[in-house]
Amino acid sequence: MTPEQCKMARAGLGINVRKLGEMASISYTTVTRFENNGNAQILTINKMRDALIGAGIEFISENGGGAGVRLKK
Repeated sequence: MTPEQCKMARAGLGINVRKLGEMASISYTTVTRFENNGNAQILTINKMRDALIGAGIEFISENGGGAGVRLKK
């Protein structure tokens, strides 16, 4: 997951960094730091990603059009 995908996923769900932090059991400042400069441990990124997937986000890989996210049907 890229920082941009994280931001897009939050926007799609209508949640803020505090809520994602709660969902992933991490500090909201960690979410902010990751989104601003991509600085986070892989375990932390995976926690955020798993929380977003559990909330209904589907990650789209780089396929010529750029990486992205969408809401699951």
